[in-house]
Amino acid sequence: MKNILKEEISRINELIFIKENEEGLGKYMDSTYLKTSDQAGISDEETDVIIFDTIKDAIDHNMKLVMIRPEYVEAARKFIDEKGANVLVGTVIGFPNGDNSHAEKMDEAIKAIEDGVDELDFVVDYKAFKNGDLDKVKKEVSEGTAIGVDKGKSVKWIIESAALTSEEIAELTSLISEIVIETVGIEKATNVFVKTSTGFFTPEDGSPGGATIDAVSIMSQNAGPLKVKASGGIYSKDDVLAMVNAGASRIGTSAAKEIMLGQETNKDY
Repeated sequence: MKNILKEEISRINELIFIKENEEGLGKYMDSTYLKTSDQAGISDEETDVIIFDTIKDAIDHNMKLVMIRPEYVEAARKFIDEKGANVLVGTVIGFPNGDNSHAEKMDEAIKAIEDGVDELDFVVDYKAFKNGDLDKVKKEVSEGTAIGVDKGKSVKWIIESAALTSEEIAELTSLISEIVIETVGIEKATNVFVKTSTGFFTPEDGSPGGATIDAVSIMSQNAGPLKVKASGGIYSKDDVLAMVNAGASRIGTSAAKEIMLGQETNKDY
């Protein structure tokens, strides 16, 4: 009981610190931009500007990481290093559908590591999971985790929670946790996350396609030593606090700057 009370007091103190201090908030923030030029309806040059503005904002506001597409990793790494900043570089693998071939995913991850990435956010093949093809899921989670962790990188597995039932969220989270522990051990498993969403999935029933408090709570209860990242649909400091309170250790959002400034926005990730 004493340990439970200590953990609860620590959690409450952390939430107060985040609410009152930009520094406390920044360590949770993965400032994210993942649209292609075609998806955004803009030119490649305009996309380049957005990417580098995202990186500059992350540096200026002491954010944890910038999450960008693989083709920008090398340039981002160089820019951040030249600035002498501590911002990490993350990218997505198998994005956004997760149904790439196993070889494609692993090659993409290896290339990102060669380009200087710090964190790899794989989209797990959640469709294979839903169809009962657990062998495919086990193979990619095991090998993808090993590729990243063996090189000292953090690895995240995006489960696309809005495409799953509550029971499936719990089952897939537990499965990933078991595979990761078996692959790299409990100690190194703390460098691995389960992540809610890509931000690109739209449920047919019109329900939220990003992170929800319920999904994050279910994931945190089933992740074991793995951490939880909430992403998609997070637009304000109150949203961040709610996700952290539900068990998230990291937040992915394209509204990171606005959140850090205490503003609300209607950005769509």
